[in-house]
Amino acid sequence: MDRSLKFHLEQACGSARAGVLVTSHGRVPTPAFMPVATQGSVKALGPDEVEEIGARIVLANAYHLCLRPGVGLVRKLGGLHAFSGWEGPMLTDSGGFQAFSLGRLGRLTEDGLLFRSHIDGSEHLLTPESSMRDQLGLGADIIMCLDQCIAVGEGREAVGRAMERTHRWALRCRDSRRGYPQGEGGALFGIVQGGVFEDMRRESAGYVTSLDFDGYAIGGLAVGESKAEMYGMVELVTPLLPRDRPRYLMGVGAPEDLVECVYRGVDMFDCALPTRVARNGALYTPQGRVDIASGRFRDVVGPVQDDCDCYACRRFSAAYLHHLFKTKEILGLRLASMHNLRFVLRLMEDIRQAIAEGELETFRREFLAAFTPTDEGARQSHKEAWMRARGMLGPSGPA
Repeated sequence: MDRSLKFHLEQACGSARAGVLVTSHGRVPTPAFMPVATQGSVKALGPDEVEEIGARIVLANAYHLCLRPGVGLVRKLGGLHAFSGWEGPMLTDSGGFQAFSLGRLGRLTEDGLLFRSHIDGSEHLLTPESSMRDQLGLGADIIMCLDQCIAVGEGREAVGRAMERTHRWALRCRDSRRGYPQGEGGALFGIVQGGVFEDMRRESAGYVTSLDFDGYAIGGLAVGESKAEMYGMVELVTPLLPRDRPRYLMGVGAPEDLVECVYRGVDMFDCALPTRVARNGALYTPQGRVDIASGRFRDVVGPVQDDCDCYACRRFSAAYLHHLFKTKEILGLRLASMHNLRFVLRLMEDIRQAIAEGELETFRREFLAAFTPTDEGARQSHKEAWMRARGMLGPSGPA
């Protein structure tokens, strides 16, 4: 493996860890949250703003960037960092989830994922080898193995077949990565699958760690299972992963999930949730989400959150943000996105401090006592509707 990525574990508090990722584009204190820059940008924000908010690493989507503008052009223009203006570390995902989520536009084969572009209908084959080539061509600091995503609600047999194919693809990714120069960047993470089946998660962790990757991700969660099931799988898997490598829980970003999963040993997260809900007027506070378009904020003189140090809260009243959303001004989307990302990134900073002080249990208890999560039933209904629209539900729906 590349080993251009270094991970220094600095302190532990129970299962939780504080450390530092060291890449050729900078250092990332962990636990870390990665804002999602799908097309090479965090929606509505510039790279300098994302950095000022406190992000040290972002995630870009290989599927979208390979289709448009294309790896060749990005490479010609100096790689993804130069192309996007983001100077810090960057992780790219394999594109497997996006190809899978195309539903009727995609077809799974042992060789890879055959799909038609959602842009122009052109046909593409995404394989472990092409995924390595494209992610390395983009110039990311961390790249991901191609894995097989599974529809929510699929039974044990289907989950097992997907896990085994994920293992075969992981080996192909590793061997393909070794065929490229071992220069700076391109550290490869393997992905543990297995749904909500404990024995499969154990088997997957055992096989994937045997391939000696630079880091390890836990995939296939936050896709419709209950929070209790997700937390249970995280708690099961993290002790099975090497202590000296970073652990990444894919696609998780709700504040309560960040607290609970760091507590269970996760180091890295990504999710579009903070910015997506921001654009719909849902802003995070220590007590939970609030709807800034609600009439209760029409004449509130103070900020959305009194002790928040984001630009929106430092400069503007909640009444002004309410006005921006009611009048559909683009600035409202930008300020809300700044606030939610700062809330999540500051939460990670506070968690890290609590680990350093040996007080994470107290921090967790106090945070969860104050913060009211989104109703789980409503959350699962929204997720199910989103997945059904994309053909991503198995015959029995969510597990």
